[in-house]
This record gives sequence, structure tokens and C-alpha cells, in this order.
Amino acid sequence: MRSLRFMSAEALVSDTQRIRRNLNSVAHNLFPLLFKAGYLQEQGDVIHDLVENWPLPELNLGELLGRTSDHPEDLSNRACWVCLTSCLAGLRDYVLNRSSPYTKRLRTMDLTGIKDVEVQLCPCKKALGRWARTELLCQTCFDLLVDIQRLQLGPSLAEIAVDVLVDLFVTERSYELAVQALFLRPHSPLKIHCVAFRADNLVPRKLFYITKLAEPALLRRFEVVHNVRLEMEHLQVLLDNVHFPQLMALVLPARTFDVRRFTPEDEATLASIGEKLSQMTRLTELGLPFSPLTGRLRRLLSPLKTPLKVLDVSNCSLNHADMAYLANSLHSNHLEALDISGHDVTDLYPSTFFKLLNHSSHTLKSLTLEECNIQDIHVNMLILGLVPCRKLEELKFLGNPLSFRGLKCLFNIFIDFPRLKYVEFPVPKDCYPNDISYPINEADLSKFDCQKYQRLAEELHTILLEAKREDIEASTPLYGSYDAAVQETGSELGSVLLKSFRDALESFSMALREIN
Repeated sequence: MRSLRFMSAEALVSDTQRIRRNLNSVAHNLFPLLFKAGYLQEQGDVIHDLVENWPLPELNLGELLGRTSDHPEDLSNRACWVCLTSCLAGLRDYVLNRSSPYTKRLRTMDLTGIKDVEVQLCPCKKALGRWARTELLCQTCFDLLVDIQRLQLGPSLAEIAVDVLVDLFVTERSYELAVQALFLRPHSPLKIHCVAFRADNLVPRKLFYITKLAEPALLRRFEVVHNVRLEMEHLQVLLDNVHFPQLMALVLPARTFDVRRFTPEDEATLASIGEKLSQMTRLTELGLPFSPLTGRLRRLLSPLKTPLKVLDVSNCSLNHADMAYLANSLHSNHLEALDISGHDVTDLYPSTFFKLLNHSSHTLKSLTLEECNIQDIHVNMLILGLVPCRKLEELKFLGNPLSFRGLKCLFNIFIDFPRLKYVEFPVPKDCYPNDISYPINEADLSKFDCQKYQRLAEELHTILLEAKREDIEASTPLYGSYDAAVQETGSELGSVLLKSFRDALESFSMALREIN
């Protein structure tokens, strides 16, 4: 319930002209309250003026928009385009306005608390995603320097320095602008500091350069994803030359490691990378999706001195030795999120997999088992493995050949998990043609009986409703969970893939002409 204070703040910000005229008379401790009220109502002009005249040392978006005693709703999942663009414009004008530098107390602006979600609840329905926030912030910093030079304000702004904390997301399209903003950081009143860094669609040379500019000593999260061809040798060069003492999460692109083409020298390189990872004493999250590591998981993970809490080894072609190591390692007793998709866990190494589940049962909150060939004959075994995991909050098992009968058995167990909130389940096998084969290719994913699926899905949801577990959200996202970053930059990545395909065709045509 909103407090009387918050309702008063809403009434005040709704009269835009009035609050803008009287902002100098507002008590400093009311600015956070007015900011959230203005954000809720999408009052861009009010947000701009509040930031331009911010009287406090810190402006933390996550805290300002989060749950408070005055307004319990969390607004941090509203990456509202109107509000965020107004916020950054206000930050620029905070530096440029003519008030005395001694009255400007703002030292830190934290933009990292914004969450990117699929459905925007703000009135404009338009999101300013992480990539766009990066681009806008970098452009704001550059334009600010241009304005300072044009207005000859340099000496009067010498005392102003605002640390802007941000989760940076850079692709080829935004690379030059981001490099420019980071390179000019010493000369700008707005000092960009990266808490997290995500790179996509960059060649290794550009990745290395911008990583050094991004102050790697301060980074807590480093993600290199999708269309970055970062091979093991590149990773070794990066880790030999750049140190990440504060890093807590590292995510690497597909095929960074590939044991199928290993040489004796590569074995030494893998061991060296393991040692470099061990020097990251705060590392608790590691993502290695689609990197074939058959028989080498121990070599990479055993040097780590800190137990991992989040591990993604999906589609890594793990064998029995890898699973046995994982089940008996120090990591197994600390795992909170595990993605082991793409492995036939119930047939290839059932005992070691369920031993891993048992060891992690006291901590495990999220488990992903997509395309693991889990069938109806494995359901009872799977239930036995899951029962000890009482802290489980999220379970994803898309792409498994389970019938409605098997899913029904699982849903009758889900109601007994007290903390379970989110489930992704596959389209029942009964809804597909009899000749369908698993894993189902993308072209055939949608070729199922939609009416039958709707009827069976309603029956599964009825199990939850009758058990008074409406709090469990169960769905079937055919093409996987929503990824805000992929959604935002999909057109750029699509263009790159199209160009690569065109180049490959041209090379093939040229080779044919040479043969003829």
C-alpha cells in the first residue's frame, strides 16, 4: 500500500509546471520520493529536473526504484525509454548548469540496478535496453565534452567529477562510440566505470582493446557471447595480459574450448587457463556453453580455490569422468544454479548425476535440463533425484521426449517444492506426429497439434491450481527463454550472419571457378 507521503508526491509531480517552478524549495530528503513518483507516472521533464538539481551524494536507480516503505512496488524492471533518456539528459545538464560547483554534491550515479524484462509496464511501452543505455551514456559523455569546449566552461567545471556505474554492452555497431567515451574518461566530468561488461559481434583484437579500457581491475562480470570467435589461444592471451581481481562471473562464447582438435600443446594451454582462473579468488559463476570439454572438466575447474555457485556446462559433451569429478568436487556442495542441458544424464551416467543433485540439494535453486533425452521411463528416477532439492525455485526441461502422462507425474511432484516459482516444460510428445525425432530441429518445433497442447497444458495447470500453487508459473517457450540482450541486438547479429553466409557462398563459387 502506498503511504500518504507517496500519494502526496504523486500529486505534486503530476503538476509538472508547479514542481519545476518550486524545485529549489523542496527538502533534499524528498528528492528520492519524488524521483520514484515521477518515474511511476513517466514524467520525463520532472525526472530531468530532479537529476539536474540532485542535492545528494549518490543517485542509485536500483535503490530509488526498488521496494520502499512508501511504495512497495519494485519499478526497477521498467527500463522506460522516456524516464531513462530524461535521466541521462538531466545528468548532462547537472554538469552544465551555472550553479556554483560547491553546491553540486553528486559523486556517484549507479545505473546498474535496471532489469531488462520482456513486457514493459511503463505507459510508453518502449524500453531502453542495456545496449541502448550503453550507447546513450557514451554519446552523452562525448556530447558533454563538446558542449564544455563550445561554451568554454572547462576551468569552472574542474571540481565536478561524477562516477557513473554501468553494465556496459558493446557490439561492433557501438564499438567506436564506446571506445571514444572510455578513452576520454580522464577528461570528462562523467567518469564511466564498468561493473559488468558484455561483448558480442567483436573480433578478438577489438575485444582486447576495449576490455583494457573498461578498467578490468574493477569488473565483477565479464561476458563474451555468441558472435565472438574467442578461441582458447585468444583466451590465454587475454588472461596473460589482463587481470580481473574482482571478477565474480565469467561467461565465454561457444567453442572457446574444443577438445576434438586438441594437440599436446593445447593440453598445456588448458592447464594454464585453469591456473589463471584460480587467481580470480572471487569467481563464483562460470559459463562454458557449447564448448566440447570431454574428459577435461577436472583440468579446467580443479585449480579453482573458490567454489562455484553458478555453472553452465550445457552441450559440452561431458563424459562419465567429467560427471564423476563434478559430483565429487568442492563445487557440488555450493551450486545454486546448474545448466547441464544437452547431456543424456539418465542413460549415460545416472548414478553420478543423481549424486551431484544430492550433494547440491541444500543449495540448488535453478536447474536446467533441456534436450537431455528424459523420457517417461526416466520420470520416477528423476523424481527421486529432485526430491531432496527443497530449495529449488526454477526448473527448465524443454526439448525432452515426455508424454502428457510423464509430465502429469512431474507436476504432481512440483506442488510439494515449497520455493518453486518457475517451470519451463516441453510440448507433450503426444502433440507431435509419431515420426518426429528428438532433439527436434528448429523447423519442426512448431509442427504440433496446438489445440491438443492447449487442452493438456490446461490440465497441467489445473494440478497447480487445485493444490493452491498459483504462485508457480509454468510455460512452454518454444524457442527458449526470453533474452533481452539477444532481442535488442538481434537485427545486427542477423546482418552479420547473413554477410558470413554470403561470403561463404562467394568463396565456394570462386573455388568452383578455379577448379573449372
